[in-house]
Amino acid sequence: MDLQSLTLLVEILDAGNLSAAARRLKMSRANVSYHLNQLERSVGAQLVRRTTRRAEPTEIGLRLYQHGLAIQGELLAARESVTTLGQSLQGRVRLSVPSGYGQLVMSGWLIDFKRMYPGIVLDVLFENRIEDLLRDEVDIAIRVIPEPPQNLVARELGPVRYVACASRGYAEANGLPTQLDQLHGAPVVTSAVVGRQLRVSAYQGEERREVILEPTLISENFLFLRQAILAGLGIGLVPDYVVLDDVRRGEVLTTLDDWRLSIFGTGMYMLYMPNRQHTRAIRTFIDFILERVRGATGPMGQSAP
Repeated sequence: MDLQSLTLLVEILDAGNLSAAARRLKMSRANVSYHLNQLERSVGAQLVRRTTRRAEPTEIGLRLYQHGLAIQGELLAARESVTTLGQSLQGRVRLSVPSGYGQLVMSGWLIDFKRMYPGIVLDVLFENRIEDLLRDEVDIAIRVIPEPPQNLVARELGPVRYVACASRGYAEANGLPTQLDQLHGAPVVTSAVVGRQLRVSAYQGEERREVILEPTLISENFLFLRQAILAGLGIGLVPDYVVLDDVRRGEVLTTLDDWRLSIFGTGMYMLYMPNRQHTRAIRTFIDFILERVRGATGPMGQSAP
């Protein structure tokens, strides 16, 4: 058994199957399978259970995987110590953020981070899909979800509050809904999940209600939704940070404020893999974002006026 074999085992189990591991290692699937078989022969035991979709570790395989992770972490730390000696912090962070929160709240934080650490490469994806972090080899994902996945480390960034709102012009011409049930037939402007019936959950004390929505405009791009709300196309159902400045200026009015509204979830989380050895750049970025969240006083990280 050698370091290369342990690295191969770690890559297979991190990727979830042999085909994905082969793509990451830039090898053929047959070559990956051959080297795994050789490793299992040398150990004298099965290390990975292969199914049509997943590669899962046996008990011995899991132990070797954990040793492999630890060794990779030590090598990475040693390499960083040499390459960063006498230099500013360097590295790469691949981040996935929701389109609205990323652009309206986090963009300023990301720019500040780059100014503080110019040697770190930030690779930022703006997307809203809830996917496995391994899909794009993302280091960190920021997501709005009801509950964080059990297989990931989740650091809570704060609550997400949706608001029902409309432009002042729309409100003057059409009025605003004053009852939850009125949202059902209203021309709603919001985001949605493909293939899922859209509904809003509303909470008031111990009471919880749901209203099925029939949107007139749907998009994953919250900046576009904000433009549509300002244009008077309907009742917006969006996170409060999307229209925060417009509400402060009086251009957008909110309604149903005594209800706590939610569509995709009530919490914003930072997610990352539990067993992956993080570089100094990634650890520094995580600490930086958590510090920014702790220092924020307004809705979802917006500084209070």
